[in-house]
Amino acid sequence: MPSAPPAVPTPTRAAPPVAKPPVTVAVAPESTPSPRYRIEVRNAGSTPVDTTVRQELPPGASATAITTGGRASRAGGQSATEVTWQLKLPARSTTTLGTTLTTAAPDRPLTAPACAFARDGNRPYDCATATWNAAAPAAPQETAETPAWRRTPVLLAGLATVAVLAIGGVWTWRRRRRRPVAAALSPGGPGTVYPRPATPRPVQVRRTPSVWLIVPVAAAVLAGTVGTAAWTATREAASIDTDSQPTSGAWIGQGANGALGEPLRESAFEFTVYRVACEPGRGARQCQATVGVRNLTPEQQSWHGRLQRAYLPDGNFVTADEQATRAANQGRDVFAQPMAAGSRTVLPLVFTVDGQGPPEQLELRSGVFSAGVRVDVP
Repeated sequence: MPSAPPAVPTPTRAAPPVAKPPVTVAVAPESTPSPRYRIEVRNAGSTPVDTTVRQELPPGASATAITTGGRASRAGGQSATEVTWQLKLPARSTTTLGTTLTTAAPDRPLTAPACAFARDGNRPYDCATATWNAAAPAAPQETAETPAWRRTPVLLAGLATVAVLAIGGVWTWRRRRRRPVAAALSPGGPGTVYPRPATPRPVQVRRTPSVWLIVPVAAAVLAGTVGTAAWTATREAASIDTDSQPTSGAWIGQGANGALGEPLRESAFEFTVYRVACEPGRGARQCQATVGVRNLTPEQQSWHGRLQRAYLPDGNFVTADEQATRAANQGRDVFAQPMAAGSRTVLPLVFTVDGQGPPEQLELRSGVFSAGVRVDVP
């Protein structure tokens, strides 16, 4: 039995640089009332290249306008629709394609990735993705934030401070007023002031504020403290993202869920699943996922096929078929070498599944303890 992948990658050789594909793809949404995308396919080489360009359409969307040469069809084994072009790209040229879509929910964002494949339609050259958003209505004027001096906790704290200062001032003034008089006045008017003989000074008893002053002040201070604490706790609770659900069992990073064409980041990699297509039929068959992988760290990173999973409708999962994945990558073992820092690659991952239904979700990870990402498959 093969050994399990190491918990912490320890590559010993420098990762080789990723070769630049001969064909690159760029996708951009148009500023139109209906979803529209512009796809630019560029051949930077010195020889012509035959390529198949596929654009995956979101569930529930259909194409109403396609540039010349494209046709809409069902993706392999899936319910989603794709638009396909068969192109012969001249050397050092750029070809622009376009699609216009319609959907039952025109106000929702629509993500439609596109990939350029080799002529056989299986080996990807490059992929790109874009999300179209409806024109946002004029935003209402934002209400000015309540000034700090008008917030209830601040007012309570201020009142408590004023009350304490007032009581302290009254108490000090009364103490000074009780000092003995140092001079006497004559009955007929102003006279000579004579010093009085020294007399024993009576013992002064220190007066304390009465209970009717202490209780309101204590209540005001307590109310201010409780109000401030409650307000702070409410603000902190409101800032928590309750929709964030990390993958169960993950130790490093935050899990991310998304759909086809959405870049999803975990602890080390950014994964983007552009397309999932399965062979027709029943029983054991292969499903190929076209995946973009970007190393976001400043160090080379290793990853392993047994950490990449496809979840089936019955709740079970299968890991990547490493032999079939090597064959789809023309004999190259994509897991044998670590990915260089900051590099990006687009490659096919193959999963061998049983049953008629395609996978419902893919889970991709860079390491054993990584939170990973989950991608819903339509």
